[in-house]
Parts: sequence; C-alpha cells; structure tokens
Amino acid sequence: MDQKGYRRGSFQSATSDEDMLEIAGASMDFSMADDDPPLDREMGGFSSYNGGGMNGTSTMMDFLEEPLPGVGTYEDFNTIDWVREKSRDRDRHREITNRSKESTWALLHSVSDAFSGWLLMLLIGLLAGSLAGLIDISAHWMTDLKEGVCLAGFWFNHEHCCWKSNTTFTDRDKCPEWKSWSQLILGHGEGAFAYILNYFMYVIWALMFSLLAVLLVKGFAPYACGSGIPEIKTILSGFIIRGYLGKWTLVIKTVTLVLAVSSGLSLGKEGPLVHVACCCGNILCHLFTKYRKNEAKRREVLSAAAAAGVSVAFGAPIGGVLFSLEEVSYYFPLKTLWRSFFAALVAAFTLRSINPFGNSRLVLFYVEFHMPWHLLELVPFILLGIFGGLWGAFFIRSNIAWCRRRKTTRLGKYPVLEVIVVTAITAVLAFPNEYTRMSTSELISELFNDCGILDSSKLCEYVNDFNSTKGDDLPDRAAGPGVYTAMWQLALALIMKVFITIFTFGMKVPSGLFIPSMAVGAIAGRLLGVAMEQLAFYHHDWPIFSGWCSQGADCITPGLYAMVGAAACLGGVTRMTVSLVVIMFELTGGLEYIVPLMAAAMTSKWVADAIGREGIYDAHIRLNGYPFLEAKEEFSHKTRAMDVMRPRKNDPPLTVITQDSMTVEDVETIVTKTTYSGYPVVVSRASQRLVGFVLRRDLIISIENARKKQDGIVSTSVICFTDYCPPLPPSSPSVLKLRSILDLSPFTVTDETPMEIVVDIFRKLGLRQCLVTHNGKLLGIITKKDVLKHIAQMANQDPDSILFN
Repeated sequence: MDQKGYRRGSFQSATSDEDMLEIAGASMDFSMADDDPPLDREMGGFSSYNGGGMNGTSTMMDFLEEPLPGVGTYEDFNTIDWVREKSRDRDRHREITNRSKESTWALLHSVSDAFSGWLLMLLIGLLAGSLAGLIDISAHWMTDLKEGVCLAGFWFNHEHCCWKSNTTFTDRDKCPEWKSWSQLILGHGEGAFAYILNYFMYVIWALMFSLLAVLLVKGFAPYACGSGIPEIKTILSGFIIRGYLGKWTLVIKTVTLVLAVSSGLSLGKEGPLVHVACCCGNILCHLFTKYRKNEAKRREVLSAAAAAGVSVAFGAPIGGVLFSLEEVSYYFPLKTLWRSFFAALVAAFTLRSINPFGNSRLVLFYVEFHMPWHLLELVPFILLGIFGGLWGAFFIRSNIAWCRRRKTTRLGKYPVLEVIVVTAITAVLAFPNEYTRMSTSELISELFNDCGILDSSKLCEYVNDFNSTKGDDLPDRAAGPGVYTAMWQLALALIMKVFITIFTFGMKVPSGLFIPSMAVGAIAGRLLGVAMEQLAFYHHDWPIFSGWCSQGADCITPGLYAMVGAAACLGGVTRMTVSLVVIMFELTGGLEYIVPLMAAAMTSKWVADAIGREGIYDAHIRLNGYPFLEAKEEFSHKTRAMDVMRPRKNDPPLTVITQDSMTVEDVETIVTKTTYSGYPVVVSRASQRLVGFVLRRDLIISIENARKKQDGIVSTSVICFTDYCPPLPPSSPSVLKLRSILDLSPFTVTDETPMEIVVDIFRKLGLRQCLVTHNGKLLGIITKKDVLKHIAQMANQDPDSILFN
C-alpha cells in the first residue's frame, strides 16, 4: 500500500464503505495511540454526533443501554480494545439470557441470537463459494481469449468449446469450433506471419486486461490491490482500516482479480480470494446487530471467512480452517473453530455445485497418485525442501527491497505505468514458451500430472515399450525427444518465474503469491523427478535402486516430486507448515504422501528461518508500518515498564483530567492543545491517584451533545466523573456528569514490571494501552505503539518504521 496517496485515495473512493462500516453504538475503547494524527485530522466531523441527549445521571454506565451515537466507537487507523469488547458482549448475552425467562418472545429472541452466528456462516459460505466459481469461470475464459475465440459461442473457453466436437482424443485441442486469432483474421494458422499475429494479439489482450485492472483499482478501490492477507492479519489483530473490507472493495477486487489473472501476470487468485471472502463476511455482519455493534465478535466472523476463502481457493476445507488458525487469526476461540469449519464446508460445497472446471473438482490441478514412495526418495524430497527454503528467503528479501524502493522513490507515483511495463515484459517473454504461455494453474496441473497411456503432453513423450505394461501403470521408460525439449523449456520457465514474480507481487493490482510460488516449486520438482526417473531407468542395478526398482517397474513418480516441490516453495515463502501439508494432502487425496510433504515443508521452513525469520506477509506488515504485535515471537530483553512509558525524563508531565475540579472550558482547552486519544482521570493533580481513563472522542461527543441538549451547561460548568459531586455555590452553572463515559478499570502495571510481562499482556489481552503506577500514584502510560517501537529498538531497527503510513 502507498502512504499518502493511498490513504487519500481510500477516503475519496470508499465513502459509501465508511457509511457501511460505521458502527454507531459499538463498545467503548481505550486509546491506542497517544498522538494519533487521524484524530486531529477528523476533528471536524465530531460535531455531527449529536443524537440522543445526556440525562446527567450519576449511575454507572449500563453497556446494554444505547449510548450517544458515536460514543465508544473507533476512529480510522486505530486499534480496538478487546477486553472492553468481550465484556460488552458478555453483558449483552447475560441480559438476553435473563430476559428469555420472562416471555415467549424474549425466548425466541434468545434462540435467534444463538442461531445468528451459524446463519451468518451459511451466508458467508454461499456468497464466497459463488464468487469463487464466478472468478474461476471468468478467468478461465478470458485467459483463453488471448489465444483465440470459440465460433460456437464466444462465451465458451477452449476446453468447453471442444467438448461437443467429433475430434479424436489426441486432437481434442484442435477442434474446428475453436479458432486462433490468425485463423480468424488470415484464414490459416500456419507460417511466420500467423505466429507473429498470434503473438501480437496475445500481448495486446494481456496489456488491455492489466490496464483495465489497474485503472479500476486506482479509480474506485485502492484497497483492492495486493493479496490482502497482510492487511487482514492486521485487521484481525484489532486494527481498523475503514473501507478495506467494504462493498466497493469487494466488487472491484472480484472484477480486477479476473482481469489480473487473465493478463498472464505471474500472480494467483488464491490469496485475494481470502480478501474477497473477508469482504463478504464483513458486509454480511451488518445484517446482525450482535456482529455489527461489536468489533471483537466481527473479527471472529472474519477468521471464519478467511477459512472459507482458502477452502474455495484450494478445495481444501480443513486446510482452510488450519490456515486461518495458523497464519491469519489473532484470536481464535473454540467456537470460532467450529464455525470456520462450517463456513469452509458450505463454501466448498457451493463451489462444487457450480463445478467451474467441469471435472467435478474444486481446483484445476487436483491429482491422484497411486504408486507408493520409497524411503530413499526422502533424500531428493529434502533437497526440494532446501531449494524451497532458499527460494523463499531470496524472494522475500528481493521483493521487500523492490517494494521499499517503490515506496521511497518516484516509481511509486506511476502505478499504471509500472503495471503496463511488467505486463508487457511478462507477455513478450511468456508467449514463445508454451509452459509460460498457459495459465499458471494449468502449468501446475500439467506438472502434477502422472503420465498415462493417452497423455499427449511433451512431458509424457517417452519411448514406449507396451510389452511391459501392466494394467494402468506404465513402467519407467527412457525419455523421448519431447521430454528433453520440455526439460529445457521448463528450465527457462523456472528462471523467468523466479525473477518476474519479484516485481509482480505488490503492484497495484490484485495479486496472490500461492500459485506463483507453487509453480516455481513444481517446475523444480518435475525437473528433479524426471532426472531421478531416468537415473533409475538407466542405472537400476546401482545399490540404491537394486532393492526396490527393478527393470520394467514403475518406481519414480515425477508428478509427486512436482507436488513436493510446490509445497516446499510455498512453505519457504509463507512459513506455513501444518496447514500447508493438509492443503496439499486434500489436493491429492493421498494419505501416503503426507510424510514427504511434511519433510519438505519442515526443511523449507528451517532453511528459510535460518536466513530470515519473517514470512512474506509479516515482512509486508513491517514494510507498511502496521501496528501488528506478533504473537509467535518471544521478547527476551531485560527492560522494565519505566524504560518504555511516557512521559520520559525531561518530557513535559503527563496530561491528566481531574475527577471533579475542571470546567468544560479547561477540558476543551486540553483537547484542543493535545492530540492524545485519551486521558487518565485522577483525584487531583497533587495526589495523582488514578480514578480511570476517558477517551478523547467520547469527551468531545458528550460535551457537544450536553451543550445542545442539556440546560445550563456552559464553559464554566464543572465536569464531574464521580457518583457524588462536591457542593457548589447556588449561583454556579449546572454540573456536567460524565461518569458514564469513564472507564473505571483501566489496566495498570507498576513501574518495575518487566517488559516481557507487559508485552505478554498486550499480546494476550489485546490492550491498546496500560497505565504505569508507583505506590498507587500515576506515573505514565504505555501504548501499543510504544511497545512496538521498543521491540523494534531492541532488534536494532528504526523504531519509527512501525508507524502506520
């Protein structure tokens, strides 16, 4: 994401999203940032929050009563308070349970409230599965459109066009109904001029698709670019990015994802499908009050939506649930696990009903292997794991360096030109090589394929000796000229994919990383698999082969090597382990290949971690400066709360509000002169005894509302945060009682608390800030940003690099 331009773009283009995502009446919160610029920037909008009058009562705030519109809601680019959100939901649930005993209507309301979560999961699964089917069908058709058109109906892709043709099985791709552009324009498809015309049309279509994609993203929904997973991880950790999961983002991302994949760029649709599913979840949340008004509950739904996204991306419901648990979710209770499983199940069932590929499978590269693997093959599998780890570390460093260059130089000002240039280079290099010309999903399908008798692919052009054929299994055979041609073409494709993906991921179009990473690994795996196969064929009498690979036997399955290589490279880039193995297992339907997949996935993770600890998504989170507190890392430094809290030595004293001695004018002056998001409330400036914590936003809204709705509130009115206000002279103006917006139980630590405990508290409770005391007296405050800055400083990184830009 860009910095200034991106924020500006998001506000211009996502106004309706803002309306949709506005959650008036959500829970109260603490302040994440003590000096957050967006608050000052959006101050002008606070005067509009003036519904519902202040009653001036001095009772404790009842979280079930509807507060003032805007009180307790969150600003853009702020963090939610998990503790307060969960407390609010518990109170709401307790109230509904108590009322259910009073009447039948209340009982029905209780039942519907309990059922609403499952209904929401059903709707998310149906919508995510339907959109995934639409994207698959559209992308398949538009990818084939670059090479030709179907005369029987232009809406048919190449495969569907030839289904009703009477051609033989070997010529199934050359049916008369399908015409290449040279056949359509020139009347013939042979010769140099026809080749040049097809080449030209391929490049033109690719440029048109990518140009349309980047213009739609830039003009209507800047948040629709990239894969979306780094931002979704950040949102699930409690950060708010208004419009990122809104309806405009959903529409534009769905359309531009089809265009970007069809353009032939080295990217996939699997990562963006997670973003699409989360957009569905966020929009559908607005149908249910329980989720619309509670940000923590909404994030449980988004975790389940992420699982549904991976479920339809790979046809792997269990893998999707594990991906959500392992990779993206910050808070994942057992209830969310069950609901994620249900959402993933419904999404996969919906996609299966649509049957986008016409093969009754959920993905294009589903494959089944039947031959067992031998223990000695673990050596090449581990070698593939090492390659995957090295590729992952190389890719992350190179891509982050390029993205940083894009953000800090003039290159970032020309996103359309960048997309056009990368698309042109990709298309020009891709067309001459049939393995780069085809879509990446088709390439992976080809590489995973286990050669059969009827396969006409170059990869299956072996020297056939049918006398030794037993049943459906073909023995290891000598490679024919087609295999050798395919080998050097795949080697060139590998080099191209390795380098072009670095410049493609992070451009201003929807771009996933799963498929390009798998393609790199699958090519490397197939090359190694064919090499092993030929080695076993020509040297079956070697000691390593003699025990299990006799002449005429089917020993080596090159497609299995491709699958293991794909898992290794994907693991090296994303650092997924358990979910990766399960996704690959669900793709193949073979339990016996779990051990090779586990060996490759773990090896790639160890090798990549030895070079750099961060996966690609964590690296992009750090690059963009999102306030994400990684739960997996340990904090081992011996610092204390007093070393991190503010104010520091020589800083001005902490800005506080007293509980019953400041006037409206005094508080308004503090709010005007400072940019803090909240203020501690103390008994008096002299004692500094802590009473509670109040939010800047709530103060502004409450004072504005009181001036308009409550008689006698003027600038000299005393603000009181206690149950019983001190007696004032009869001539004094009315007292403004604001105890209802005061948080009476802010988290506090002592100044001697070790920072490793403080960091743990922030991670596990999802705090925005905690106050630091000494012998009960307020000393300072530690915000989430202070913690992130301190962690960066301890790691010898620039502490200002974590600030969201």
